[in-house]
Amino acid sequence: MAEKKKKKVTKQIIKGRLYIAASFNNTLVTVTDEKGEVIGWSSSGNAGFKGTRKSTPFAATSAVEKVLEKAKSENGLKEVEIYVKGPGAGRDAALRAVRSANLKISMIADVTPIPHNGPRPKKKRRA
Repeated sequence: MAEKKKKKVTKQIIKGRLYIAASFNNTLVTVTDEKGEVIGWSSSGNAGFKGTRKSTPFAATSAVEKVLEKAKSENGLKEVEIYVKGPGAGRDAALRAVRSANLKISMIADVTPIPHNGPRPKKKRRA
């Protein structure tokens, strides 16, 4: 008996969420639907950059363009809420890339974790 191939089901998602995690070494981009189920993801490393070039704004732009092109063509994405996290160089460049992708941006939120008191500081240095 021949095995049946499963058809890849693509959901038509008009409104989604875009999560951008910009660290000092890399920029991770994830597109989800409104429930939080992942549609696609990319990173500076996944876009073909290695080493110190991963942390550049251009690498972040490339990662965003790559994931949004896939989400727009396969799922019909039209509107996004953007959640930015982290202190990296790719933050602003990633937002500019979303603007140039002709998507409606309904919200931009900074969800960078900020400690209210944090861990105990190191002991004072002796002279």
